[in-house]
Amino acid sequence: MDGVRDKEISMYLDSCIIVKLLVPESDSSTFLKGLRGVLLSSSELAWTEVAAALLFKERSGNITPPKRHSAWRVFAERIQNREILLLPLDKANLKRANHLLESCHPQVPLRSLDALHLAACDLSQDFPLCSTDRRMRDAARLLRIPVFPDEEAD
Repeated sequence: MDGVRDKEISMYLDSCIIVKLLVPESDSSTFLKGLRGVLLSSSELAWTEVAAALLFKERSGNITPPKRHSAWRVFAERIQNREILLLPLDKANLKRANHLLESCHPQVPLRSLDALHLAACDLSQDFPLCSTDRRMRDAARLLRIPVFPDEEAD
């Protein structure tokens, strides 16, 4: 992390939250407001997870192909402009993810990609973790990683 990011308010985004920022969902406004002025980060996993989520939304008829292309361009621009910093998916992240899987077992049956996101969040210390995924939020709480929003989310 560079010195500027260390002094700013930061937050780690699960890929589902990034999608909420790109395509209107019922709770998008909550996240657009709550993340305003915050330095955002996620794992390089988001590059593929966001693409998959946008394709799913198109297949489901929730967005049109032009809307998907537009949302993807906005995402790529936010990465390019460093509005969202994608953290590397490297050996340290993989090792940390394995440790977190073990730490959560058996209380939270953490999935591998969720463990990789939690590891990136933990290694970067870009707290809180912003996610609506109950399993990720439960694991974060067990690991004493702050979560946003504070109230229970599904």
